[in-house]
Amino acid sequence: MTTDTTTTVDVRDIIPRERHPLIFGTFDKLVPGDAFLLVNDHDPKPLYYQFQAERGASFAWDYLESGPEVWKVRIAKSA
Repeated sequence: MTTDTTTTVDVRDIIPRERHPLIFGTFDKLVPGDAFLLVNDHDPKPLYYQFQAERGASFAWDYLESGPEVWKVRIAKSA
């Protein structure tokens, strides 16, 4: 696993209905072992559950910062 995190997806200024498609699109473009950084203005726990339901064990989710103003999550594609 290379754990390359070169892309940051900051959704704080993205309208809510466009956030999840952008995040999943970014994830789907990753090669196994790569990751991106998600920056959000609230805990993206519902997104985590959506990843579990739609992508199963193909991802890793690591909180790097947990509010109260900013949440940063490293989302990686499993090998």
